[in-house]
Amino acid sequence: MSSQLRTSEQEAYVLHTYSYRETSLIVELFTRQYGRIGVVAKGARRPNSLLRSALQSFQPLYTSWGGRSELKTLYGAELRFGLARLKGKALMSGFYINELILKLLIRDDPHEHLFDVYEHAVKALSEPRPEVEKILRRFERILLSELGYGITLSHDVKTNKEIQKNEIYTYLLGRGPTRVSPDAKIDLKLSGKALMEISDDNLDDPATLSQCKLLMRSLVTHHLGNKSLHTRRLLIDLQTN
Repeated sequence: MSSQLRTSEQEAYVLHTYSYRETSLIVELFTRQYGRIGVVAKGARRPNSLLRSALQSFQPLYTSWGGRSELKTLYGAELRFGLARLKGKALMSGFYINELILKLLIRDDPHEHLFDVYEHAVKALSEPRPEVEKILRRFERILLSELGYGITLSHDVKTNKEIQKNEIYTYLLGRGPTRVSPDAKIDLKLSGKALMEISDDNLDDPATLSQCKLLMRSLVTHHLGNKSLHTRRLLIDLQTN
């Protein structure tokens, strides 16, 4: 999108901000039509800046920017509707989702469906008693699918046989599930029942939800490569304290 001179009224969320020079910010935005973009918010760190209060995480924004370079100049940002208020684990989970997008999406690559899924996740996390684990697992799966990392769950990739409810499987990264002995000394074991329920987006069984978390963690780590997730460590610490 380097040829884009100016846009206006673009739906967006702030993923992260960095201090820039004395009074400005570099802002990573996730936008509906343009994907992840970087903008410079000039003067946004000044106490009287109109941008300062708008450029907060999880606020649904209309944004305007322009420029031909990779970093655009932000001209305006205002709320589209009410502010989502995330707290505690839900807040950390929101930052985790933001970090996933930052680490896995390249700039200027539109994902309109993923934007809708992100917006829904933010709204769900802001509910009084959010089902955080379900929200995260569903977002991770859709994110990987949107990036072209399809997750095979319907058949054994070695034998091409349909997944059987009472069998035990592992997941070969980059390929899919394959049957293993229940006594196999491996970390990632998945029941056929869990694979079938994950495929149907049914995460009501706590055992299925737990196995889905193991699977998604393995897949996300694989696709991140040598990139680490700071918020994942914080979430683990939050759960163990």
